[in-house]
Amino acid sequence: MRIVPGFVVREVGGKTFAVATGATAKKFHGMITLGGSGKEIWEALQEETTEEKIVDKLLDVYDVDRETAKKNVTEFVGQLRKAGLLLE
Repeated sequence: MRIVPGFVVREVGGKTFAVATGATAKKFHGMITLGGSGKEIWEALQEETTEEKIVDKLLDVYDVDRETAKKNVTEFVGQLRKAGLLLE
């Protein structure tokens, strides 16, 4: 799975946002705030990956247990799926 193409990520005022551009903006109106692990998950989804690989990445970056990392990934990826923003 990976993020659909057509997003630009920018940091504004210390916060990171993903904004749809081009054809993607016609399907998705708005922006996504990427805070904490969301930014790491988004970056991992720039290339083909799996939820387990993303969990492993979070475990390398944050001092959390596997269950917490997995919960964060599952919730974030679930929101992206629901919005139709993943290629699977």
